[in-house]
Amino acid sequence: MVTTRQRLGRPRDTEIDASLLSAARELLGEVGYARVTMDATAARAGTSKAAIYRRFRSKAEMMFAAAVHSTDTEPPADTGSLRGDLLALGRRIRADMSAPTAREVAPQIIAEIGRSPEVSQRLREVFVAHERGEVETILDRAVARGELLRPPDVRTTHRLLGGALFFTIFVTDEPLDDVDLARVIDVVVAGIAASTTAG
Repeated sequence: MVTTRQRLGRPRDTEIDASLLSAARELLGEVGYARVTMDATAARAGTSKAAIYRRFRSKAEMMFAAAVHSTDTEPPADTGSLRGDLLALGRRIRADMSAPTAREVAPQIIAEIGRSPEVSQRLREVFVAHERGEVETILDRAVARGELLRPPDVRTTHRLLGGALFFTIFVTDEPLDDVDLARVIDVVVAGIAASTTAG
């Protein structure tokens, strides 16, 4: 199970967090990703650039948190089944990725990942790790219920679910209604079940 490390020192001001992300989203809508700056975001939020850098190491990290999802999300409430939990998570991922802000920001962040190993590593350490923590919680529930004999590989499960939704929304640009999403989840669940029973 992924555990949250205790933060040392003065706790962060959650009001400043919210103001920064709101300011970043406003600027994104007004001037576009390329023209959003840390200085402008700090000014709009009524704080300092230093306050931003205490929270985010790059514009890409800040914009991911503002436009796609932050690290404050929690796993969906327990639905009583692995399928139900993954379907609930899939619906949230679909909503996050389909938002106009996410659709604008994602290609820009992918480009920055290609240009900067540091940005790539940081996004993995912060956001990918957070997403996998949520997936791990869901898989642990399934093991505790007896739905799975043993925990499956968290990274593989995350790749199957997140990758399928990302490809559909950003590459094929095809509709992904609840029927289609449920089909994706059924395939993921079947694969997970098979992987935990194979010798």
